[in-house]
Amino acid sequence: MVKIRLRRLGAKKTPFYRVVVADSHFPRDGRFIEEIGTYNPLTNPAEVKIDLERANYWIKNGAQPTDTVKALLKKAQ
Repeated sequence: MVKIRLRRLGAKKTPFYRVVVADSHFPRDGRFIEEIGTYNPLTNPAEVKIDLERANYWIKNGAQPTDTVKALLKKAQ
């Protein structure tokens, strides 16, 4: 199954995330199909940049967003 989820980057205690489309069998920070955005929780307010066109394309083609990504998609709109 294809999922839209977060990929963690950044040093210890300073997380930075990329929103990626990946197969559910791949590791969290491993291989992915496409990067569609970024999320920085350390800024105030949190910075969310997502390509909504690509996200909608993947959702229409069966990709399942995780709960966190669903919330971020609502914020990005």
